[in-house]
Amino acid sequence: MRVGIIGGNLQGVEAAYLARKAGWEITLIDRKPVVPSQGLCDRFIQLEVTDDVALAGVLDGVDLVIPALENDKALACLEQWTGIAGIPFAFDTAAYATTSSKAKSNRLFTLMGIPVPKPWPDCKFPVIAKPSMGSGSHGVLVFNETNSLQNHMNESNEEWVLQEFLRGPSYSLEVIGSPGQHVPLQVTDLGMDPVYDCKRVISPTELPEQLISDFEKMSLSLADALGLKGVMDVEVILDNNTLKVLEIDARLPSQTPTAVFWSTGQNIVQLLADLFSKAGKLSTAENKIHRGVVYEHIKVEPNVLAVAGEHIMSGTNALHIHENFFGADEAITNYSPNRDVWVATLINCEDTRKAAWEKRNRVIKDIQQHFNLEVYCDSGPKVNIGETDSDQAQNRRC
Repeated sequence: MRVGIIGGNLQGVEAAYLARKAGWEITLIDRKPVVPSQGLCDRFIQLEVTDDVALAGVLDGVDLVIPALENDKALACLEQWTGIAGIPFAFDTAAYATTSSKAKSNRLFTLMGIPVPKPWPDCKFPVIAKPSMGSGSHGVLVFNETNSLQNHMNESNEEWVLQEFLRGPSYSLEVIGSPGQHVPLQVTDLGMDPVYDCKRVISPTELPEQLISDFEKMSLSLADALGLKGVMDVEVILDNNTLKVLEIDARLPSQTPTAVFWSTGQNIVQLLADLFSKAGKLSTAENKIHRGVVYEHIKVEPNVLAVAGEHIMSGTNALHIHENFFGADEAITNYSPNRDVWVATLINCEDTRKAAWEKRNRVIKDIQQHFNLEVYCDSGPKVNIGETDSDQAQNRRC
């Protein structure tokens, strides 16, 4: 199987990692000369993907194209080119058009009666402000009083989604398929850093069975409403025993698919290949295997080991896979013995969630001891917008 992955940053790392696990030959394309997933592919080509003629020269012969970027112009060009070339394009343009806008997504939630955080001004402070366009934690802010919120809105030209800030735990679920055959994969537990970026994924979830069932039904109803053909990620937060949807993204997500792969053996890129093949049938079946997995990002610098959101993996030089990395099953990292500053995504897997967490703790301790790192930081979300760096430091586990 030969796959073309377009985009070499975080989504590209996810796609390339899982394609390697599938044993595929990978051609990676990005407009930048150096990207994180460059070290995970068989062939890297620096190219602006809006150049149709150049695309023909590098993607001829691939069996599948997976976009791993969120550039509308590039996505439109890829869809047109693959359609003419007769190459399956693992993407749902219509569903993405809705889910890439938080404002459009929220209108869909309201129409369907999906539980969501209360909107401003029908809620109390703190209020979380999220740019409508874009995914993840980029641009997210929290406000604790009216003046600062209004001043920010007055100074901004963007469209914002304003909601109550909820402090409950967050969870994720991928749904894959096409109308009439949508399948939910595994629910995973998410840990956030001070800027609301996901720093850790743990599976299997600790949610009760009834809430897992509720989450699956809600996600399947959203996939049906979108007429999804492809993969969609749904993120929720638990508030007073009710799961409330934070966002949906009809594209290949990052982080959670790898945790799901290690826990269940289900590989999302292989499922996408099944879905977009001529047969168009998913080969997935209910998987009874749910091994414990802890997947998290760390940054090492002189005297400090910090757990942080995946933004620390963005824009790095080429990442590579290291097995048995200081006791971890695998690490996706730019580590080398001569570097003082490096990052890694650590993957620890055991038969149970508890055993995986204990293994994770041993790995962190071993890394600290090996590099003489006295300071350990693992901060949670920063709720107060006026919080100072010293205040934040007091909230760290160091």
